Amino acid sequence: MAALAAMRMDAPALTGKHPAHVFRPLSEMLSRWAADGIDTTSFHAGVENAKRRYAGYGLTKMLPLDRVLVGCESSRVGALAVITMYGPMERRNPECPELALLDLLRAYAHDCLHYGSRRRYVEVAGMPVRTQYGINYRRTTGQPYSAVDQRGSHHTRNLGIVMEGACDREARSITRQTAERSGVAEPSDLLGALAFRDVTGTLTEEDARRAAGVVGSEEKTRYAAALSGYEKGVNRRYAHFLEEFAPGEEVECHTHLLAAIISGDVTALGAWLDERHGPDTFTGLFRTPGYFNPGLTA
Repeated sequence: MAALAAMRMDAPALTGKHPAHVFRPLSEMLSRWAADGIDTTSFHAGVENAKRRYAGYGLTKMLPLDRVLVGCESSRVGALAVITMYGPMERRNPECPELALLDLLRAYAHDCLHYGSRRRYVEVAGMPVRTQYGINYRRTTGQPYSAVDQRGSHHTRNLGIVMEGACDREARSITRQTAERSGVAEPSDLLGALAFRDVTGTLTEEDARRAAGVVGSEEKTRYAAALSGYEKGVNRRYAHFLEEFAPGEEVECHTHLLAAIISGDVTALGAWLDERHGPDTFTGLFRTPGYFNPGLTA
């Protein structure tokens, strides 16, 4: 536990990878914005909604705001980011506060689910090694339970993608509800519209092509490309997974998945899948031959 606590307190190990950026705790950022006259009500309302919904999945504790570091300033000209302060970072406050707050809400709601996902560690040579994260597993040798999806695949058989997609689908749903209840409209500019649709989960196939056509600074084109890549590589694969194995019951399957991710227990999820697709569906879908026999490959 001491080793894990030390690892989690080592913020420079993460922030040091972005030397051009200044990071501050989310609690501090929200207080600064409020002091400068920015209405942060939508963020807090979204968090309260997330608390209620997540309690239904078994999550009892949200990620503390002071443990969330936000990239809020940058010396890199034109710097943009998805999960920091949305928009240009050469200024104290966001250029579009409403969209920046929605972006932060999506990121925070997403990471709360990761924070609350079941973990199991074992000690190897005096160091903690994670062998379970949510419904994903790994041998102490590093052998993963499921294989990486083939490049360009539209479907997924990778538990990491399933978990990431489930967390983001939920976070986007919360953000979409918050935008609707707060009356936040989609921006008129192309990049702002794409960002709004990204955080609210309303991106379309056409939007991916529009993202490829974003012109301007290198930062903007990279931002649009990353947004489109995450949508195709994670969210669309997860949506396709639900359509494959829970047609007409996507919401119920998604609910079972999130509950399993938080508890780390796949019993109920496995039984639900078995009723529809036969015995041992979960194992058949995800476990690679090499998980128990490292000499074998999927």
